[in-house]
Amino acid sequence: MAETDETAVAADDDALYVLTAVLLTPAQFPSVLGDDFPAACAALGLFPVADGYGLVLGQDGEGARWTVVVDDVSLVAVAIASWDCGMEYDLSPDDRSMVAALPGWPLELAVAAPGVPAPHDPSPEISDRPPLRPPDTSVWGPAQRRLGADEVALQWATWREQIKDSASVPAGGRAADAEGADGPDGPEADTLSGAEPPEGAGEDPKTVKSDSAPASPEADENRTDAGKGASEEAADGSGAVGEPSHSGIRRVLAEARAYLDSPPPLGRVRSSFAPGDARMLRADGPGWSMVAKTDDIAFVLLDDEPGEVLPVGRGPQLPGLLEALDRMAVRPH
Repeated sequence: MAETDETAVAADDDALYVLTAVLLTPAQFPSVLGDDFPAACAALGLFPVADGYGLVLGQDGEGARWTVVVDDVSLVAVAIASWDCGMEYDLSPDDRSMVAALPGWPLELAVAAPGVPAPHDPSPEISDRPPLRPPDTSVWGPAQRRLGADEVALQWATWREQIKDSASVPAGGRAADAEGADGPDGPEADTLSGAEPPEGAGEDPKTVKSDSAPASPEADENRTDAGKGASEEAADGSGAVGEPSHSGIRRVLAEARAYLDSPPPLGRVRSSFAPGDARMLRADGPGWSMVAKTDDIAFVLLDDEPGEVLPVGRGPQLPGLLEALDRMAVRPH
């Protein structure tokens, strides 16, 4: 998240020193908060309006944490884009755009405003609602699974490099050890264990993790050794009848296909920019997340398989499914 200079806005008659801001829209929302846009809004007690919101996170003069919700989404988007480019931007929404001032922060922040006390929750006398707190990511679960999918999308090239040939990804197989991916039979390992993660990625490349979602001890215990459990299905990524062997992947693909007939809540399927003519596709559902490039393979993360990143080869069915999901997905403006 971007950190600003000391920028102050009014919130409950006190100055707010802005630390960062995020979008809460159908196409872009902190996925740690929920599988879709309405769920993310519900986590903050907000009504899911079509245009969404901007969330401004900061501290008041006493150091208390506040999240100011504004309906001027464009203003917040410009501020975020400026910060991402290394430019200064004075984010100062006016009173007319403010929807609510919520105590606490819904996301973990590692920064603090200078010259004020350390971040803390506001006094209960100031607000009649409990303070927002980030979802628990100390153990593997929905929040950490979604953060893991965020990391796979952000570092797609690194994860993808460990699968040398999309045609050789076995159905339901786990992403390969880089040292074993060069063999004639392609990936035959249970975990994505051989990549050198880019600077700033998780320290242990065997697990999916981000700065705000460290891998749990349970993830370490549940990982299996490289070389075990190799799939024996056809090399095109499908079994004899065109279905993956991994039951979890079969369930994810079936539920994703069901979205085409019964549209899911807004934001369950999102499409964003990717190099070339492709799109980066993100889909979530109960207990699962899928990240894919429309011209490539997909990766699946499951609540019931801690720390695992499961590749799905192109096969005969995945390309059409990804194209159909991309047509129905919400996109950033």
